[in-house]
Amino acid sequence: MSGGGTALWTQLFADHHASLSGYFRRRIADRSDAEDLAQEVYLRLLRSDAGTRSDIRNPEAYLYTVAANLAREHAAARSRSPVTVEDIDCVADSVADERLGEEAIEREHRYRLLVEAIDRLPPKNRAVLLMQHRDELSYREIAEHLQVSTHMVKKHVVKALALCRRAIAAIE
Repeated sequence: MSGGGTALWTQLFADHHASLSGYFRRRIADRSDAEDLAQEVYLRLLRSDAGTRSDIRNPEAYLYTVAANLAREHAAARSRSPVTVEDIDCVADSVADERLGEEAIEREHRYRLLVEAIDRLPPKNRAVLLMQHRDELSYREIAEHLQVSTHMVKKHVVKALALCRRAIAAIE
C-alpha cells in the first residue's frame, strides 16, 4: 500500500473511530476490549490487500465489514476459550441460591459442584450463561452477538440452568 493509501485509511479511521468503538461496545461480551478491537480494525485496514481507499466503492461499508468480521472472530474465540476462575466466580455469584451462604463449608462444596456443572455444559449453553451472568448482557445483546433470536438465547439459558441444577442434584 502506498503512503497515500495509509493516509486515506488513517483519515477514514479517525472519522469513524468513535462510532466504531461504540459498535464494538454494543456487540462484544467484554466491553473493555472494544477499544482494542477498534485499533485492530485500523491495523487490518493498513495490512489489507485492498489497496488505497479509492479502490473500494464504499470505504465506510468496508470498514464496518472488517469490524463485523473481527467481532465474530472475537466471539468465536471467547466461546472456545476455557472457563476461567473469574468467569465461574461471576456465574456462581449470580446463579447460586442465597441460602447457600449460611455455612462456608457448604458454600465451598456447592461452588465446586457448580464449577464442574458449568464445565460440562454444551459450549453454546455455557457461552450464553457466561454472557448473561459474567458479562451482564441482556438477551437482546446476546442474541445480536450470536446472531440468533432472543427466544433462542432464553432457551439456552433455561437449558444451562436446568443442566447445572440436575448435575448438582445428581452429585448430592
